[in-house]
Amino acid sequence: MKKFKAVVDTNVLYSGLYSAMGASHQILRLIEQRRIVPQLSTALLFEYEEVMKRNQRQLNLSDRAIDDVLNGFCSCGEGRKIHFLWRPQLSDPKDDHVLELAVAAGGVDIVTYNVKDFTQASLFGIRIIEPSKLLGEIK
Repeated sequence: MKKFKAVVDTNVLYSGLYSAMGASHQILRLIEQRRIVPQLSTALLFEYEEVMKRNQRQLNLSDRAIDDVLNGFCSCGEGRKIHFLWRPQLSDPKDDHVLELAVAAGGVDIVTYNVKDFTQASLFGIRIIEPSKLLGEIK
C-alpha cells in the first residue's frame, strides 16, 4: 500500500472535524490509518491550533480534544523545516507558509478547498488538489 504525502490545508482539517460526512473527514481517517502522511511545519501547527481554538464551540471540542488532534497529526506526520522563504507568491499572504512547506517537503501536493488561492503554486511544481479528487486517486 502506497503512502501519499501531502500538506493538508487548515480548511480541510476544520471541515473534517466539523462534519463526519464529507471528503475532509475521510482524509482525516486516511491520516489516522497512515495512508496519508501529512507534512507539518511549526507555522502550520500553530495555525491549526489557532483555528480550532477560535472555533472550539462550533467544532464541539475541548482543549484536551484539540491537543489530541494536534498530537495525532504530529505522530502520523513528518515535520519539515523551512529553509527558504518564497514570499510573497500567493494572493493571500497567509497561505505562503503552506506553499513553502510543500516545497520544503519535496514538492508534495497541497490538499485544500481554496484552489484559487494557490494558482502560483504550479510555478514550484506543486499540485493543488481538493479532498474529493485526492480520495478518487487514493482508493
